[in-house]
Amino acid sequence: MHQSSGRVGLGFSLALLTAVLWGLLPIALKWLLSSMSAATITWIRFLVAAVLVGVGLYSRRQLPSLRGLSKKVKVLLLITAAGLLLNYILYLNALSLLKAETAQMLVQLAPFLMMLGAVYLFKERLLLWQKIGAWLLVFGLLLFFNDRLALLLTQFDSEGVGVLLVIVAAVAWACYALAQKQLLMSFSSQQIMWLIYMAGALCFLPATELTPVLELSAWQWGIVAFCCLNTIVAYGAFAEALQHWQAANVSAVLAITPLLTIGFAQLLAYFYPQFPVESLNAVAWVGALLVVVGSMLTALAPMLRQRL
Repeated sequence: MHQSSGRVGLGFSLALLTAVLWGLLPIALKWLLSSMSAATITWIRFLVAAVLVGVGLYSRRQLPSLRGLSKKVKVLLLITAAGLLLNYILYLNALSLLKAETAQMLVQLAPFLMMLGAVYLFKERLLLWQKIGAWLLVFGLLLFFNDRLALLLTQFDSEGVGVLLVIVAAVAWACYALAQKQLLMSFSSQQIMWLIYMAGALCFLPATELTPVLELSAWQWGIVAFCCLNTIVAYGAFAEALQHWQAANVSAVLAITPLLTIGFAQLLAYFYPQFPVESLNAVAWVGALLVVVGSMLTALAPMLRQRL
């Protein structure tokens, strides 16, 4: 079993960096959607990631080979790639219909669904604190949508479609994560991600519109570069954080990501009033806090069980 280095300060800093980057990502993507299609943005992100990660693997002579793989591994690869590709494109399409804060709040369902999948598929036990955290997360989401819940249930408008897309994206991410867990017996995490990036670059190429890309301003290119590097840097910081700090603690820090997105969006709207943000009432803020607390409890459940 892997033992963390015990450098708590470094682990916390890296986990916080990951949370900040993931908190900023939906805001940057939302901004880009006014200039490019979701498919084009996704293709660029996958292409850049495939090139950068591929160069790193090639320099270490670790490029994965698909020869001689068993049928089970091939099916797992297909599920993993399809899950993450669906997650990326559905989440981006949802962002065109929702505010960044709403999408980020809803996507917190992803690790919750992964946990349920692990219980069902791998017969993992659901601890008491995980059950409490799960109920708090669901209740928090209901409170977050308190003033719009009736409309979402009775009138299936564009926001309702966006909510549905994020939920399906969360399911797709859970499938990806569960399949990847099994694939780690055959490939390293970087090798798996490179194969997914390559698949994404190929799959989204036919739907890519290059004309808008050529008309981007320098500022927009900067946002494109940020979105492309975000995933690689964030996942790199996340993996490094796990080397120095316990996984439960890292996950608990990442649970604040939705609050960071809300804060960044409100700050951006202060300087750029044209940027769309949610107008949250007191009940919605309580719901957002409950989502974060629920996510933290779910992550910290194993440690709470030992100490209480």
